[in-house]
Amino acid sequence: MSHTVGELAAMAGVTVRTLHHYDRIGLLTPSGRTPAGYRVYDLHDVDRLRQVLLYRGLGFGLEEIGALLDDPDVDAGEHLRRQHRLLLEQRDRTDQMVQAVEKEMEARSMGMAMTPEEKLEVFGDWLPEEYADEAEQRWGETEAWAQSQSRTSGYTKQDWLDVKAESDDVERRFAAAMTEGAPADDERAMDLAEEHRQHISRRFYDCSPEMHAGLGEMYVADERFTAYYEAIAPGLARYVGTACVANAARQA
Repeated sequence: MSHTVGELAAMAGVTVRTLHHYDRIGLLTPSGRTPAGYRVYDLHDVDRLRQVLLYRGLGFGLEEIGALLDDPDVDAGEHLRRQHRLLLEQRDRTDQMVQAVEKEMEARSMGMAMTPEEKLEVFGDWLPEEYADEAEQRWGETEAWAQSQSRTSGYTKQDWLDVKAESDDVERRFAAAMTEGAPADDERAMDLAEEHRQHISRRFYDCSPEMHAGLGEMYVADERFTAYYEAIAPGLARYVGTACVANAARQA
């Protein structure tokens, strides 16, 4: 079976110009010619082109490919074994690159364009992506979720450090107000709640007083949030929650 240059080019997914070039440099010389002088490629030529393209795909230069294919000490079986090994190595590298890109995509979708070490430095043992699926299921269709994803998608490590510093400051003053005996529905506590609400609106999404009151109730109802605040000061979860609800009523 023989092929014209056009047929072989179409079959191999290359251009006729490429095959002409391979012929000129001696990398793939057609086995025959028609009476009119047109190139004719047989099965041996087709196999050699396959070898050329495989090595080309592995990053070898044309001159290097020619030397490999024309080495008298290397047979077809050896070429296959070498290519198999190189393809496996390439696949492993590609898999690693794919995994790295997927992790980065996931990180950026959470606004977490940081390394695991940086995340540990910023958040400690609490990592937002652990709650990503649950959060998306609960709020994924809301405007607040879309706003949060948009605003945080480009946050750097420093941005997150700034966010955490702001949160820590408000939480520290909440704890101080509670410890000093200020009622949770007192002006001092409600002012802190409003500052907390503004922090969310500025950094994540537009948080209305009603939404903030709902968050306050969740701080008490969800044991994970309760544990977070209780680790700062016993009773702080209920104190913050009550202040958020009271502030929402004041805003209304």
